[in-house]
Amino acid sequence: MKYKQLGHSGLYVSELTLGTMTFDNEDGSYADLVGATGQELATRMVDLAIEAGVNIFDTANVYSSGVSEEMLGVALGARRQDTLIATKLYNTMSTGPNDLGTSRLAIMREVEGSLKRLGTDYIDLYQVHNFDITTPLEETLRALDDLVRQGKVRYIGLSNFAGWQIAKADGVARLLGTERFVSAQSYYSLVGRELEREIIPAVRDLGLGTFIWSPLASGFLSGKYTREAEGSGRRAAFDFPPVAKEQGFDIVETLAQIAEEKDASVAQIALAWLLHKPGVTSVIVGARKEAQLVDNLKAADISLSEAEMAQLDEVSALKPEYPGYLPVWRRGDTLFSQLHD
Repeated sequence: MKYKQLGHSGLYVSELTLGTMTFDNEDGSYADLVGATGQELATRMVDLAIEAGVNIFDTANVYSSGVSEEMLGVALGARRQDTLIATKLYNTMSTGPNDLGTSRLAIMREVEGSLKRLGTDYIDLYQVHNFDITTPLEETLRALDDLVRQGKVRYIGLSNFAGWQIAKADGVARLLGTERFVSAQSYYSLVGRELEREIIPAVRDLGLGTFIWSPLASGFLSGKYTREAEGSGRRAAFDFPPVAKEQGFDIVETLAQIAEEKDASVAQIALAWLLHKPGVTSVIVGARKEAQLVDNLKAADISLSEAEMAQLDEVSALKPEYPGYLPVWRRGDTLFSQLHD
């Protein structure tokens, strides 16, 4: 397992993160949506992740209405001091007019709830789960800054922000002199490369780290979805994130070819592609079954050649969009492009 510096912070995180969205009771709110592990299997998955070198675990207040945080806290137990916990706030578990979002009131309330459920007195990475269009960034940043000063939070991150929102949040933090976000958690996969347009350039320019969610596109890149058989996993009940199926099947075929040559699984190659991409700090892997997690963790040992990366890049390429399709201009012997390399 490799460890990477998280953005402009001094924190180092494993290149694989264990995601805990499936940590739920069999009759819980997420059981039918993404599956449910129960406490025994959740603890087993944490054990396997730590044995593989994973040092960071991702959850959220809204996952299974708080049960995910509770299960993670139990699973870590006395090992909590040697690991990193990342959780999130924004979404609500109730219907009050002040429950949703990242107001000072919501932040101060939700952090206390997460701390209690996790059984800890501090959160290593506290992430804003979405951009709040109704609360001024100044209010959100000052409240998060207070949590850091109080010792309840070590670092702050953001999730699901657009490129301009990331840039604005960083600029406002610099202007106010508050804590800056050190990371962005975003969707990225071989069938979902849209963040390469604005988000990756933004975080690389501003010095933020990245956590990648749904790297297998909710199982589409697991190998069981092909033109001949579209599988019956999570996507059968919850077809998200959206996938352009025809191009997606081409990508799966290419993954299968490389996987066969390397005696690896399709999922391992899809994850390894992300681990080789510039701007990726850590990839979040989760599972409903122990065998799935064991397979995913082995992706850290996969090495892809430049030719294999180019093959995967080509089959999964985005269609150019403005201003990306503008020509490259030449000034003397220097090339000027509209896009970051």
